[in-house]
Amino acid sequence: MKNHKQAKDYFESPQDSIDESFLIIENLVDFEEIPKMSRQIVRRVIHATGDTDYAHSLVIHPKAVESGIEAIMSGKSVVTDVNMVRAGINKKGISHFGGKIICKIADGDVAQKVNESNKTRAVTAMQESLDEMSGGIVAIGNAPTAVFSLIDLIRRESLVPALIVAVPVGFVKASESKEALMVYLDSKKDYEIPYIVNIGRKGGSVVAVSIINALLQMVKSGEV
Repeated sequence: MKNHKQAKDYFESPQDSIDESFLIIENLVDFEEIPKMSRQIVRRVIHATGDTDYAHSLVIHPKAVESGIEAIMSGKSVVTDVNMVRAGINKKGISHFGGKIICKIADGDVAQKVNESNKTRAVTAMQESLDEMSGGIVAIGNAPTAVFSLIDLIRRESLVPALIVAVPVGFVKASESKEALMVYLDSKKDYEIPYIVNIGRKGGSVVAVSIINALLQMVKSGEV
């Protein structure tokens, strides 16, 4: 009996699968319509989510990529709203420049203050991360309340992060929080805080992670 080679319908090599995915994305999205410095971010968010809508819904401030890369290379911290975002970011890439990935939502001090103040963990964790956020990167992928808290800290405490990535997901205030952030930051006349957000209810930890890792990849590949 002859053995017939059967064509495989899957990739054994992870890189082959990734390469094929990016090729499909290139055929589905007109990247010529997207600013060159933003393409890596859009490409990686679509790859992580399987959703080409992000080619149109991501709003990337003109100085966001430059400011985020500069913060990474300067060893600034990345503050996240939830541990899922912290876990997904390339720790080695951040620590290579002396930076840290920080999430205080599960800290004992935060839990105690939540009990005392009746505020959410996300809000309290943001308030407790004021020093690390100053000049650093804030990556919010889950909690709209963290976005509203961030706006409040910028207003009251004169907080100036290098970059805000705000892509919380959900039906309750997720879209509104991102809109409020953009409106507030765009109204600032004395200084700029670059941001990356997406319009609508979509988003999530995987989107926030993809954006930060895309910035790291740009540093690694010299796309700066």
